[in-house]
Amino acid sequence: MERLTLGVNGEAREVTCDPAVPLIYVLRNELGLKGAKLGCALEQCGACTVLVDGESVQSCVRAASEFVDSEIVTVEALERDRVGAAVQRAFVAEGAAQCGYCTTGMVVAATALLKKTPAPARNALAEALHGHLCRCGSQARVLAAVDRACREIRDAV
Repeated sequence: MERLTLGVNGEAREVTCDPAVPLIYVLRNELGLKGAKLGCALEQCGACTVLVDGESVQSCVRAASEFVDSEIVTVEALERDRVGAAVQRAFVAEGAAQCGYCTTGMVVAATALLKKTPAPARNALAEALHGHLCRCGSQARVLAAVDRACREIRDAV
């Protein structure tokens, strides 16, 4: 066990854990941040997605120790971010979640994309959401939600 300091949602958070433990377990079990979900544990479903230094990263396999000098943002903090809040509102407005298990990962991935590309082409959006599985069939509503968020962000400027 080692003591690690992780930058999470704008705060330095100290945890004591095996440095090889996947980040998802530290976020959920040590820090009580339950938004990122453990789905496949193989980086194939996207439910565990968080932002790391502004990039969409799946947290289920990579060791917590890899993130010591990074800024991690979970879905819990996106309401404080202009783009993240717009994406969250759009997902609600469009009913882009059915069971909700995959939703937070898609919200985080969409936020990462829109922070870099405020009006992405459909292929860029498809690429950003490629690693996110939704078995409920809400993909069309997810696309509509991202389109809505793009309009909201554009109109707010």
